[in-house]
Amino acid sequence: MTDEHADAGPARPYLAGLVLAGRKVVVVGGGHVAQRRVPSFLATGARVTLVSPEVTPALEGLAGELNLELREFVESDLDGAWYVVAATDDPDVNARVVAAAEARHTFCVRADDARSGSAWTPAVGHHGSVTVGVLGNREPRKSAALRDEIVTALRDGDLSATDAHDRTPGVVLVGGGPGEPELATVAARHALASADVVVADRLAPRELLDGLGPHVELVDVAKLPRGRSATQERINEVIVDRARAGKRVVRFKGGDSFVFGRGYEEVLACLEADVPVTVVPGLTSAIAVPARVGIPVTHRGVAHEFTVVSGHLPPGHPESLVAWDAVARMRGTVVLLMAVDNAAAIADVLVAGGRPATTPVAVVVDGTMPTERTVLTTLGDLADDLVAHEVVPPAIIVVGDVVAVARPAHYGRG
Repeated sequence: MTDEHADAGPARPYLAGLVLAGRKVVVVGGGHVAQRRVPSFLATGARVTLVSPEVTPALEGLAGELNLELREFVESDLDGAWYVVAATDDPDVNARVVAAAEARHTFCVRADDARSGSAWTPAVGHHGSVTVGVLGNREPRKSAALRDEIVTALRDGDLSATDAHDRTPGVVLVGGGPGEPELATVAARHALASADVVVADRLAPRELLDGLGPHVELVDVAKLPRGRSATQERINEVIVDRARAGKRVVRFKGGDSFVFGRGYEEVLACLEADVPVTVVPGLTSAIAVPARVGIPVTHRGVAHEFTVVSGHLPPGHPESLVAWDAVARMRGTVVLLMAVDNAAAIADVLVAGGRPATTPVAVVVDGTMPTERTVLTTLGDLADDLVAHEVVPPAIIVVGDVVAVARPAHYGRG
């Protein structure tokens, strides 16, 4: 796609998609322009040669994936090249690169003077199987802005791209993140746009369901605390049956499917039924929710580890697999999920096992959602404060000194 002024300088460019897999691409220069371009070339499968006396640390870290020549450019570097980028901070060197490429009938992008090169770099975006390229008359900000608008419109369904998504029958397990739609990954949105059937629980970002097409079957498998609940066996049955019927089924969950989401039980059900299954990871609320309210789960000199524990069973329960005495002896951060009902018992066992009753605790309710709120307390006061603040699930409980690092004034450490 081009976007140019009618009276702009040179002739209108011809936009083409280059198949560079297995072909030599040469980048001359080791600065930030090269740092932006090289990963894209590597992603195409190109054989990349980078020539520069000095390179950024990030480019140096790619040495195993490309041919890195730490020296000055010579014209013979372009022998056999299919595509060239002149990206040094020396105009004379860039001019030599362009001339050498021209002599070899090789297209060349000149980063410091687009008019002098034989090719321009478009602003590129991807949506499913669609690649969008925009050339904005050598105005990179304009190109990038238009590219972003197009990709966003494709992602949100405001602009249709027929067959842009993989619609192969099977099951896709999608982690939707902690709740706010903007924290769902691009891959999660692509998966939803490809679906014939969406099997969603109550913690999946519900606003994204509004974007489903009218042809998409929505199956509600909410598991309400102390309320109606779809059994895991029923969920497995639904996703397998719909996939066997030739549908593309998206199992849409909150957080990440493999972090207390019983996602692998669904994988096993699909494998047993010989149904294709893939996984789209999501942001787990165990990390994303504390981060969203400014609480780190680790901090230098404070916590060298963090432990994520399911609190759906109380300490001492015959089916519990948690060694609570070991958790109590750890000095790092403990992140408790599904623990509101058993928080008082958990706090007691942590204190009995060696954690001070003064250990800071943050309870983040409805993390990332409009109703989000944070209750600051300690292990000793946790039980009473949960009642006083009328805390109900869903909530993430963070135990450890990292809470005081984030909220020093509350704990008298400011």
